Amino acid sequence: MSLNVIDLIKGQLGPALVSQAASQYGESESAISKAIGGLLPAVLGGLANNSGNPGVLDAITNASSSGILGNLMGGSSNNSWIPGLLSSIFGDKISGVVNAIATYAGISNNSSSSLLNLVTGAIVGSIGKYAADNNLDKSGISSLLSEHKGILSSLLPAGLSLASLNIGDWAKGYKFDNDNDTIKSASLEEPKIEVTRSTTPTGTFPDRNNNDGGGSIWKWLLPLLLLIAAAYFLWKQCEKNKTTTVSSTANSTAVIQDTATAVAHSDTTASMSTPTNARVDENISLNGTNLKGYKGGMEDQMINFMKSGAYTNAANDDALKNQWFDFDHVNFKSGSGNQLEAGSEGQLQNLVAILKAYPDAKIKIGGYTDKTGNEATNLKISAERANFIKSSLEKQGVGNQVLGAEGYGSQFAKVDASASDAERATDRKMSVRFTK
Repeated sequence: MSLNVIDLIKGQLGPALVSQAASQYGESESAISKAIGGLLPAVLGGLANNSGNPGVLDAITNASSSGILGNLMGGSSNNSWIPGLLSSIFGDKISGVVNAIATYAGISNNSSSSLLNLVTGAIVGSIGKYAADNNLDKSGISSLLSEHKGILSSLLPAGLSLASLNIGDWAKGYKFDNDNDTIKSASLEEPKIEVTRSTTPTGTFPDRNNNDGGGSIWKWLLPLLLLIAAAYFLWKQCEKNKTTTVSSTANSTAVIQDTATAVAHSDTTASMSTPTNARVDENISLNGTNLKGYKGGMEDQMINFMKSGAYTNAANDDALKNQWFDFDHVNFKSGSGNQLEAGSEGQLQNLVAILKAYPDAKIKIGGYTDKTGNEATNLKISAERANFIKSSLEKQGVGNQVLGAEGYGSQFAKVDASASDAERATDRKMSVRFTK
């Protein structure tokens, strides 16, 4: 086999995306990792089983230009071709796949359905990019998928049953006993036991090196051992993702300046985000009132900044322009400048509360993108998002404290456009700073 597609896809589904998905779907990171571990071979198996399907090949061929890898979290929920593709490969069994993954990973069906779309986007996008980079036509893509039919059933984690869904030969290699949860080879008959009189002389024993009889046990035991080994490897990978230390967002954050020529960066506390695996939703005290947020998150940083007197003591705007505070939970739907993802309003309300607690404070909103896509579009959409937040704050009665909103596009992005989506996520953000 020339390429293991699962290895190709792993870069798109790293710890940063797992953490983001866990936060957005309200699930634990370990459960999200477990679900992804089951969905990867399931979806790839469905594609491999339909390697000659024109709809599948068209989706993969067009994926490189769809921008799906640029925003997996938003793109997977907004690309209409993903549900159509899933219907093409799973038919009326989609709900069965969703339910099987939800039960296996211990997550809700809604989360399982969202992850199914996300993983499908990552797989199709990764294969599409690989095909485009290596000049593979549809015939080459079909061959690449067909090569994976033989290994996918062995990568299904132990405890995840898909054989009963009847979604392809690749999923029928192993079936799960509903009574005792043991795994049996579906292609073998149950062993028959015959009782015969022994011809071995009393006091002697059969030759252990004779494989004519007992050696046949390996015909069913070897596949079982291989399956267990594959499941253990996949579980260890999920555990590794779960405990991976903080991503580059937590370790090194750029300080973005307003001027078009300024590119200086420094590791200031005001611009740092909290390590992903240390974030715990808790009460952040605002002059006796509690806001729900993260210790070290945007609200906590802004409140501490004001309490320190740094704003009051700043002589002018130049003393403030290098200290930005990144929103932790304000996210826009892919390609939209005025549609927030679910759960984003809460942090905007927290910002309103902070401004009302410090009525003399003034702020500015900034929007940023990564280096992918057309820069004119990046500038336009980042400006739309910044102005949308400004308008939202105005509607909540603090408009006189919002002095400006600006979109910078990818001007201050640090991660190369060829990097993975998880790595580029550090450049896609909305931020706020105090101003005079």
